[in-house]
Amino acid sequence: MLTIRESKKKWLACGVGLLWFLILLWPMLGITPDGLEFGNTLKVFGYVAVAALIIMLFYQVQQAGRLEAAERPLKAVGGAIQAAYEKTPTWMVLAVVFALAVIYPLLTGRYAHDVAIQVLVYVCLGLGLNIVIGLAGLLDLGYIAFYGVGAYTYALMSLHFGLSFWLCLPVSAFFAAIAGCIIGYPTLRMRGDYLAIVTLGFGEIVRIILNNWMALTNGPNGILSIPRPEIFGYSFRSLSSMYYVILGIAIVTIISVYRLNYSRIGRAWEAIREDETAAELMGVNTFLLKLLAYAMGATFAGFAGAFFAARMKFVGPESFTFLESAMVLAMVILGGMGSIPGVILGVLALVALPEVFRELELYRMLVFGGVMTLMMLVRPAGIWPAKRVGRRSEEAE
Repeated sequence: MLTIRESKKKWLACGVGLLWFLILLWPMLGITPDGLEFGNTLKVFGYVAVAALIIMLFYQVQQAGRLEAAERPLKAVGGAIQAAYEKTPTWMVLAVVFALAVIYPLLTGRYAHDVAIQVLVYVCLGLGLNIVIGLAGLLDLGYIAFYGVGAYTYALMSLHFGLSFWLCLPVSAFFAAIAGCIIGYPTLRMRGDYLAIVTLGFGEIVRIILNNWMALTNGPNGILSIPRPEIFGYSFRSLSSMYYVILGIAIVTIISVYRLNYSRIGRAWEAIREDETAAELMGVNTFLLKLLAYAMGATFAGFAGAFFAARMKFVGPESFTFLESAMVLAMVILGGMGSIPGVILGVLALVALPEVFRELELYRMLVFGGVMTLMMLVRPAGIWPAKRVGRRSEEAE
């Protein structure tokens, strides 16, 4: 129960935070070539202040126990939807989703194809990172580096050796997996903040290497004229045809992650996530399994990277920044760690929805921050938490 004194402290902290935000925001937005400008700064600050006050009010009302009546019907509706989903035969759900995915390009235009391709690429990335974070419980802030390794592997092998996309696809995944083992090995004994710093540093090291190795990667200029996939003389040049390529890759990724999730390896990863010491005492080889988690997660990033290079016909180091890693991490956390449907919903929430509300593009990160804060308050386990995680959280409550 929140006391009046604690409530005043939180409101004071909120006010001080907003004041510092205004002080830091004005130099970024208020200095223009024509001189000092206040209108745009105050406009952005007003949006942030209103959002912060609403979130603070919502949080305090929840802490005071006044939202229980409103939360019950929402939880009941969410529980009913999830129960109906669990009762519906899996093959029926998969058949409907697959049919909709196949006919999607026939019912939509070029712009919708582009958005769908982007969504499917992030689905592959999100599910790969979900292995590392959601199943094994390991933090990786440089995950996008494996995406870059896969993209550059395909670009270099297709241009210098003339190999086709279909031959380079597993090779790109293999090199990304090797990169995963390289980052995984020195971090096996690290936890918490140290693990976050090392993985973040690895991601930046890869980006800097791609940016400075002129002889191999052409540095900041990137690699141009990367060939599109071909099969039996047919070239996948249109967006609709490229959509089917990434759809196939995404389906393989989903099936593979599903099988891993419910395999003995998946259960061992969950044991490591819950209590690594206890898992080791029970005979689980934590060293190899943590290394395998990094390698498997990187493999699917390599698949996505090879497709990205083929689709864009260009790769450059600026496509693989920390912001991309943060985006993929946000998708996994928002959707529900360890949950395949949750990760897909997280991707839709952070990739597809912003395309619907394009007028908020300039304030995308602010909106992301507000949405993530609300989700942590309302559904801390994510939009669609994993079944085992959801049961544990319910028991804890």
